[in-house]
Amino acid sequence: MAGGQERILRRRIKSVQATRKITKAMELIAASQISRSQARIIANRPYRHGMQRIVIEAALGDPAAAKKLLAVPDKIDAAIVLVITGDRGLSGAYNSSVMRAGERLVRELRNQGTSVRLFAVGKKAAGFFRFRGMEVEQSFVGFADRPSFSDARFIAGVIAAPFIDGEVQQVLLVSTRFHSAGSQSVETEQLLPLSMPDVIIDDTPKPLKGYTEFEPEVEQLLLHLAPRALESEVFSALLEGAASFHTSQQRAMAAATENADELGLTLTRIMNRARQDSITTEIMEIVSGAEALRSGK
Repeated sequence: MAGGQERILRRRIKSVQATRKITKAMELIAASQISRSQARIIANRPYRHGMQRIVIEAALGDPAAAKKLLAVPDKIDAAIVLVITGDRGLSGAYNSSVMRAGERLVRELRNQGTSVRLFAVGKKAAGFFRFRGMEVEQSFVGFADRPSFSDARFIAGVIAAPFIDGEVQQVLLVSTRFHSAGSQSVETEQLLPLSMPDVIIDDTPKPLKGYTEFEPEVEQLLLHLAPRALESEVFSALLEGAASFHTSQQRAMAAATENADELGLTLTRIMNRARQDSITTEIMEIVSGAEALRSGK
């Protein structure tokens, strides 16, 4: 084998080995983040479930007063779509699945005659929709991996203002729901008007019992509860999105590491086989030369 070809193969093998080190490190980092993200989701559940219970109790206490915040209007002239993705890639189909679902939802709403205002969390979503010719009214970046409640509060305040002012009649969320380390799904959820969730205690629906008195009146109470409930739902979506991102990245980097191992082994075999062929050829040439010299003498 020519020395130039051998050098090329050696460089490729070294490049593959260097890439493998990077993907393996990213796999370990993502794996360490998964358990932390899961712990944050579990810690947030009592607050989220408690908020859902208060909202549904207030709504059942005075359905007429709750109609504005909990009922979907017959005609939706304008809506907000919030899409939650990551700030970084190398995470398999995590970003692309959410962005495509968000794009389909926007097109469906516009085909129905609804004006859509698009908001995005994560650099990937903002760049994707701008490339598709869809204007993103505001993007929120820099915290998709480790969101805080203050981030959720800020986002909730931005998307709730047009609904409160009557500029839009519906606020929809497209994000990835984290069911377990092996199961995540892209879901579309209505944030405003507030949906009527089942009351959940320890992940099991429980019927409401007893009688509740409200002070102040239900209408005033819901005006204070609605922003808090919206913040809770946005924060839960951010947490589950972060956990889904780390899980997808861990799987993608594990697959990349395995592919690098296979490619490095294949290249090494090719180089060794070529070197063996070259050595065999050289030995045959030496033997042939020696035989020729012996015959000449």
